[in-house]
Amino acid sequence: MNDADVSKQIHQMVRFIRQEADEKANDISVSAEEEFNIEKLQLVEAEKKKIRQEYERKQKQVEVRKKIEYSMQLNASRIKVLQAQDDLVSAMREAASKDLLNVSHEKFKHHHNYEGLLKSLIVQGLLRLKEPSVLLRCRKEDVHMVHSVLHAAKAEYAERTHVHEPQIIVDYIHLPPAPSHSDPHALSCSGGVVLASRDGKIVFENTLDARLDVVFRGKLPEIRKLLFSQAAAA
Repeated sequence: MNDADVSKQIHQMVRFIRQEADEKANDISVSAEEEFNIEKLQLVEAEKKKIRQEYERKQKQVEVRKKIEYSMQLNASRIKVLQAQDDLVSAMREAASKDLLNVSHEKFKHHHNYEGLLKSLIVQGLLRLKEPSVLLRCRKEDVHMVHSVLHAAKAEYAERTHVHEPQIIVDYIHLPPAPSHSDPHALSCSGGVVLASRDGKIVFENTLDARLDVVFRGKLPEIRKLLFSQAAAA
């Protein structure tokens, strides 16, 4: 083999090596680009996932805050409604209390019935206490009227219980006077009596205010149903 043949063969080997090297380099480049794209895609997806998770977390926080705010507003509205209902009921109670003055005040047409009412209140108190001797307390302005009905009250009690007429001592300490516009916060009494055993262990408050409280508490569910069930239906 002469030098030319050797040189030619060497060139062929070099071209083959270069071609193989280029192919290998191209394969490496393609493989590297694929790996890069895959890794880039994975990173992008990972970031997207993180962003979605963060968005979902913040969205949940917003929803929770909305629910809390709604609940607070709902509770505040309920409290306002309940307060308005209580105010209305209190206004009715106050109006009823003012109407009691029509019963006991001498300027009103019902005053002539108050004397009979006092007798009935005294008899009711005697029936509740069932004591042979009681202490009676009334308003200062009612003392004269109380004395005028004591005999009839004792007689009625004795007849109903078949016992001797009890002793009734009218206390020199009086119940508070009727409500006054000049001092609306002062202690007051719309009328009626308070009876107690002589030892003070048993006390029966039978004032008009106490009777109103009893009636009002008993009728309160009915009053609320009548007022507010109609309002809810409307």
